[in-house]
Amino acid sequence: MQRIIKNGQVIDESWHLLDKDSSLDGLSNSDDLIVPLALWREHAHALKVRDGGLGVWLDSDEEIEEIVDDLSHFQVVALNFPIFTDGRHYSSARLLRERYGYQGEVRAIGDVLRDQLFYMQRCGFDAFAIRPDRDPYEALQSLQDFSVTYQAAVNQPPLFRRRQA
Repeated sequence: MQRIIKNGQVIDESWHLLDKDSSLDGLSNSDDLIVPLALWREHAHALKVRDGGLGVWLDSDEEIEEIVDDLSHFQVVALNFPIFTDGRHYSSARLLRERYGYQGEVRAIGDVLRDQLFYMQRCGFDAFAIRPDRDPYEALQSLQDFSVTYQAAVNQPPLFRRRQA
């Protein structure tokens, strides 16, 4: 069982992340599923009436705007980083939080490494599926790498505004 970082803790993964070529055949009605965007587009009506939790995952070339009207159906929005150098979903996380007011879990999946977590958290991610060959407990420590930040973040104003308060 994979362990993920969520809300500053390492926990056992309870969601089932479906592959891009998955179908709904043979799936339990009560499992918590994170489905690829293509499966959501094709079977949204069936997925909405399931008893289990529902999430969607987007690849780096898929836009957040494709799911904006459906955000209320998802407990999790997972954003895939196919390689660690592909940073397009940093912006997607910020859009989810700031523009669209999404309050559910925003999870980083794929090639997610320790060095990215601090910055991902500042953009709005609150869960991280670390690459399987890496230690999630070591990666968790990276969230404390910096004690002071100057720039604004999703959950924090810039330093000069914090000092005025």
